[in-house]
Amino acid sequence: RAGEIEDISGQTAGGRGDCEIVEAARKEHRLDRALPVRYAYWLGDIVRGDFGTSFKNEMPVRQVIAEKLPKTVLLMVVAEVMGVVISIPWAVAAAYRANRRFDRASTVTSFGMLAIPNFAMGIILFYFFVVRWQVFPSRFEDTDLFARLKSMVLPGLTLGLPLAATYQRLLRTDLITTLQEDFVQMARAKGMSDRWIMFRHVLRPSLFSLVTVFGLSTAGLIGGSLVVENIFSIPGLGRAVVEAVIRDDFPIVLGSVVVIATGFVVINFTVDVLYSFIDPRVRRDG
Repeated sequence: RAGEIEDISGQTAGGRGDCEIVEAARKEHRLDRALPVRYAYWLGDIVRGDFGTSFKNEMPVRQVIAEKLPKTVLLMVVAEVMGVVISIPWAVAAAYRANRRFDRASTVTSFGMLAIPNFAMGIILFYFFVVRWQVFPSRFEDTDLFARLKSMVLPGLTLGLPLAATYQRLLRTDLITTLQEDFVQMARAKGMSDRWIMFRHVLRPSLFSLVTVFGLSTAGLIGGSLVVENIFSIPGLGRAVVEAVIRDDFPIVLGSVVVIATGFVVINFTVDVLYSFIDPRVRRDG
């Protein structure tokens, strides 16, 4: 791999072929050390929060991630909110009309939304709402909070609609199961309205599986952001990773992977803790 090392060193040296400059770049990035030694140094730097320096723009990777990550996090939050907001009333309506025309149409619609890839969904929404109807901006606008949120509507829908379809299918099944429980029949016998029974007694115990999938869906959102950010020109971490892969900017790729993996672990741990507060039975069994 000597040719690759020299090529990387040449990138950090500004593309110049001077041997002294290349050798200095190799020493700066510890490319003259053995692979296990370089890996040990890299782990030590990661623990200290030092992700290295970009080969291309010579900026600290930590600074690049700090600039790009908030936009990706905002995109993921918008997508999750849209998925939850759309799926809950949709699942409630389908559960009340189980095995009827609306429920069957919902099943076909949800499977259709799951079958469409993110890039195809993004292109369709971009064509209609940006190119044809000109409702939303074609590029990410960072002038104020309203502009940022408006720029995130279509990307959020692109990632949020498949989430909504997944959440709707799970929640609908749990709602139908819970509606058949004895305590629901008892509540109906006492004269309680269907709306009160649904939102006071049925919805909460049916949300447990939704909370679990909420954490697992983070991985899909991270992968989807790589595509969606490039379609809608969002200068987030996903787009930075794609550009870094194309330019062979390995420090940015490695640093981003570490941050993304850490975030995935933290989110799932938080969901597990939250699950114990939502369902008291988990605390009793633990």
